[in-house]
Amino acid sequence: MAASELIEKEEVRIPVEANVTSSNSPTQIHPQRVANGNPTHHASTPSPPPDDLDGNDRRGGLCSLMLIESLNNKLKRRCDYEKICAEAEPADSLPSEWWKTGVAFLYAFFNLVFTTVVITIVHERVPDKSVSPPLPDKFFDYVDRVSWAFTITETNGLILVGLWLVQWLLLKHKAIVGRRCFFLIGTLYMYRCVTMYITTLPVPGQHMVCAPKLYNDSTGKIWRILRLISGGGLSLTGSHLMCGDFLYSGHTVMLTLSYLFIQEYSPRWMWLYRWACWLLSVSGVVCILVGHEHYSIDVVIAYYVTTRIFWWYHTMANNRDLCGTSTSCLTRVWWNPVFNFLERNVRTTVPVVFLSPRALLSSCKERYHTMGIERDE
Repeated sequence: MAASELIEKEEVRIPVEANVTSSNSPTQIHPQRVANGNPTHHASTPSPPPDDLDGNDRRGGLCSLMLIESLNNKLKRRCDYEKICAEAEPADSLPSEWWKTGVAFLYAFFNLVFTTVVITIVHERVPDKSVSPPLPDKFFDYVDRVSWAFTITETNGLILVGLWLVQWLLLKHKAIVGRRCFFLIGTLYMYRCVTMYITTLPVPGQHMVCAPKLYNDSTGKIWRILRLISGGGLSLTGSHLMCGDFLYSGHTVMLTLSYLFIQEYSPRWMWLYRWACWLLSVSGVVCILVGHEHYSIDVVIAYYVTTRIFWWYHTMANNRDLCGTSTSCLTRVWWNPVFNFLERNVRTTVPVVFLSPRALLSSCKERYHTMGIERDE
């Protein structure tokens, strides 16, 4: 009995001593923190007395700190989730697809070569100046011919094409823009082949010198075609000595189309550059008429067809929802399947972004290095 009573007394005495010691201790025991920011609770830690105001303030600060850390962890998890979702989405909405650009280039090259063939054929049908004099033209009635005007036309055309070539090379999305340019060039020159072959107009002035007709000389015609291709169809190079390619004007097509692409794919802050290109284009077109190298109807039709096809194509490209409906008149053109082939994977408007020359060279080196690795494998 005495032993059991002693044990009970000891069991009662121990918590009393602990309480006395904890209440009389000058240091306050705080809960320890672990890596995840959650405090560890100890059963032996006593609660502060009700009159301990400092302990209540510390407890409130600890609770607010825990709340802020929990919110921070939730935000981090949310950001990680959004990052994973963004990576899961298709990031490349403007794929290059250079092979499609190559197809468009072959389409344009074929139609340019075919144009030289049609010019050679039409040249044999042009009536002689003594038999069929030039048709009356209102512009020619008021403006006399200037012999050097057509040289300005071809010079302006070469400058515009060169400027557009440099601008195209510096574009970030040059593959998409390139196949648009090649497709429009090919289509416009294909239309030109049709109009030239259907209606053969007499020469617009007595000053024009046409090469003699070859009739059944097929070899001579082939050499003329090759000479026309090698000289780019320009009078400056002396390669264009044939007549009949009047309706409609190919020079007007290139002057107008070059400016339209320069204007479309250049930022607004380059307004001075745009105006300079516009002046080159307009002065070049006017000099065609001043030099009496084309009828006025040739220039008007060339301008109308070029601008309408350009604006039509880019309206369809920049408004895919509009041309996706079955009731849209934009989809009734014959080249709508070709358009869908070229623009199928372009899901947004092409932004005007330029690459620095250094970035352009580095990208070319990287592409060449990648091709070399694939060739070795």
